[in-house]
Amino acid sequence: MQIEMARNIIPLAAMEKLLKKAGADRVAEDAKSTLSEVLEEVGMKLGARAKELAEHSGRKTVRNVDIKLAQRDQPIMNNQ
Repeated sequence: MQIEMARNIIPLAAMEKLLKKAGADRVAEDAKSTLSEVLEEVGMKLGARAKELAEHSGRKTVRNVDIKLAQRDQPIMNNQ
């Protein structure tokens, strides 16, 4: 399954806030852009898997349980 990516869904200002909350004193523009791209890619993959899980359950609506189950399939998202 190929996922088409739209760029800058997540605002760069939000990426700066995230990085500063994580402890960064200063954040370069390219760091904000890169983090945005990475999080969007992860989000698209997570969303696609959650959609599959919802459909498997006979629903068209993606629910929080679908997101949580999809998260288990993503190694980076397993808090390990």
